[in-house]
Amino acid sequence: MLGGGRSSEHEVSLASAASVRSGLADAGHEPIEIQVGRDGVWRRDGAEVAVIPGRGLEGVDVVFPALHGPFGEDGTVQGLLECLHVPYVGAGVLASALCMDKDVFKSVMRDHDIPVTRNITLRLGDEARNPFGYPCFVKPARLGSSIGITKAHDEDELRRAVSLAFEHDEKVLVEELVNGIEVEVGVLGNLTPIASLPGEIVVTHNEWYDFEAKYDEGEMDLRVPAGISDEQCERVQELAVRAFVATDCEGMARADCFVRDDGEVLVNELNTIPGFTPTSVYAQLFAASGIPYAELLQRLADLAVERFERRAQLRY
Repeated sequence: MLGGGRSSEHEVSLASAASVRSGLADAGHEPIEIQVGRDGVWRRDGAEVAVIPGRGLEGVDVVFPALHGPFGEDGTVQGLLECLHVPYVGAGVLASALCMDKDVFKSVMRDHDIPVTRNITLRLGDEARNPFGYPCFVKPARLGSSIGITKAHDEDELRRAVSLAFEHDEKVLVEELVNGIEVEVGVLGNLTPIASLPGEIVVTHNEWYDFEAKYDEGEMDLRVPAGISDEQCERVQELAVRAFVATDCEGMARADCFVRDDGEVLVNELNTIPGFTPTSVYAQLFAASGIPYAELLQRLADLAVERFERRAQLRY
């Protein structure tokens, strides 16, 4: 598996990779971990790894890119793995890049009549503005783990939030606050994906689901099943699968959604490489749905091989 990476989510990625490696070893596989440094160099057991297009990776049957954020989750590594001609877990180049860019992702959702949270997009040189009232959220368009995101309560906070977000990306989203229940659902599969039971995100101390709430112990409770109606549960699952298909995803993804106070379900994001420890949301959702961690890893490896063999039949 690939862990680490150049992004600010480097440490989170290392934790995911370590868990995947342990899970595969427990299942009888012989996992090999390649760490991608913050300098972008690939290393195995401390030695640099040479990658040669068309030659795969020595001793590797399937690659599990447990990389979060830019240079790992955004299609760049997926493109390299395509050139290496090796099966890999998760979304391909297009889906990875599309889902990483929250602005483009929402445009595709709207084109497929999938309801999303409202936003405006700011680019370098644009003045900070917010048509949705306060509080609102400000976030870099292409980053994860809530890094660079601010909940702004007034104009002064908005300006500071936009400035912070521009430190991470050249495109920034200002997004409406949604009053309701935050739910997440896992999607698994290639051409016929399935959705897990939705889980409800309950932040125990912080004001919103920020980095600390996601990764510090005791800061978040995941309630599965979510405290929503059966009809809303089915709607969340339906929209998650529709978003997965509309973005050309394969393998896995986690859909982050809201169930508004009026009952409407909105899709907010699709994460193509979610956190992957046994206690991460994606793994917990499928464990509650009857697919334990080791089996989930095996299914993902099998899906990677199935896609690789299927696409090998195409004529280029």
